[in-house]
Amino acid sequence: MAKSELLVGLDIGTTKICVVVGERTHDGVDIVGVGTSPSTGLRKGVVVNIEQTVQSIKKAIEEAELMAGCEIRSVYAGIAGSHIKGFNSHGIIAVKGGEVGVKDVERVLDAAKAVAIPLDRELLHILPQEYIVDDQRGIADPLGMAGVRLEVKVHIVTGAVTSAQNIVRSCHRSGLDVAEIVLESLASAKAVLTEEEREIGVALVDLGGGTTDLAIFANDAIKHTGVLALGGANLTNDIAFGLRTPMVAAEKIKIKYGCALTDLVRSDEIIEVPSVGGRESRRLSRQVLAEICEPRVEEILTLVDQELIRSGFKSQVGAGVVLTGGTSLLEGIQELGEQIFNLPTRIGYPMAVGGLKDVIHSPMYATAVGLLLFGAQKVGVEQSFRIRDANVFNRILTKMRKWFTDIT
Repeated sequence: MAKSELLVGLDIGTTKICVVVGERTHDGVDIVGVGTSPSTGLRKGVVVNIEQTVQSIKKAIEEAELMAGCEIRSVYAGIAGSHIKGFNSHGIIAVKGGEVGVKDVERVLDAAKAVAIPLDRELLHILPQEYIVDDQRGIADPLGMAGVRLEVKVHIVTGAVTSAQNIVRSCHRSGLDVAEIVLESLASAKAVLTEEEREIGVALVDLGGGTTDLAIFANDAIKHTGVLALGGANLTNDIAFGLRTPMVAAEKIKIKYGCALTDLVRSDEIIEVPSVGGRESRRLSRQVLAEICEPRVEEILTLVDQELIRSGFKSQVGAGVVLTGGTSLLEGIQELGEQIFNLPTRIGYPMAVGGLKDVIHSPMYATAVGLLLFGAQKVGVEQSFRIRDANVFNRILTKMRKWFTDIT
């Protein structure tokens, strides 16, 4: 299979590493391979042990290569964690020659990103929300338009340099190049949201193992991003502590019997709970488990709702809330979400792909599939993620080269 036709999404999560391989077709992207591996070297979305992370990545990559019958060289990697910060910015320039050209668009984006970013932070995304030519608002693509003044409103996403470097380093040590690092909530949005939802206004909540990511869209543009350092792993901890059972058993119990609403559980339902230290298993009512799950899920969704209100965009979320990520598979979470957000809520499954789509038909694959679709959009773009030039001299040299090419 030709290398250029293959796209690979790598979701480096707190509880699992997930690799999805896709092939570009005339209609879009076909899934040809999937690989997953338990993740041991991450905490709350951030790499804390490179060696363990590399081993987990290699296992998932081998599985995907075997299924797809190909060799994986380059990936689109996801990034998450409480270090991620998003904010809105504004740029304005005078148009040269009375018609908006490619250089004008580049200049106005440069003007918008000319904000003070601390040295320990890396610029991950500059996402245009709308362009304004003279006083004409709501323009998606200003190229070729007549005007004397060009403005742009953008959403800028930054992350900790060290966290991004550790992801790139883990990939390099696994024998992979990183084509680009993508914010995980943006990737998930590509996989599970419809065009109508993005246009009307929607809040995407990606409930992962270590973090809960929020992305708000309105008028087909990103308005707000946020990350909470709480996720499904906190729920597993609560179950392990509350039922006095090992972590591995708590995770299995959560997946098989977990419920986010006590009202949905019948009083006569009984579950078997393994004990710690070789003691005999115990039989408990499933309602006890639901009583442990409900407060934690309620806490996570309430914090998301507070973030929605704080962003100032909750009134624009006309299409409601879409929950995705592995934790969204918990029974009753949709109903609890509707109660807390007071908005229509649905579970988001990956869409817009062909091939082995039934294999990835689960919210837990949303980020990896989204990374793949992100890569499909970037066709023909020079791909090589570079984290901050090694020193100031290199940075100045790069800038000077750009100036000279602009002049010529």
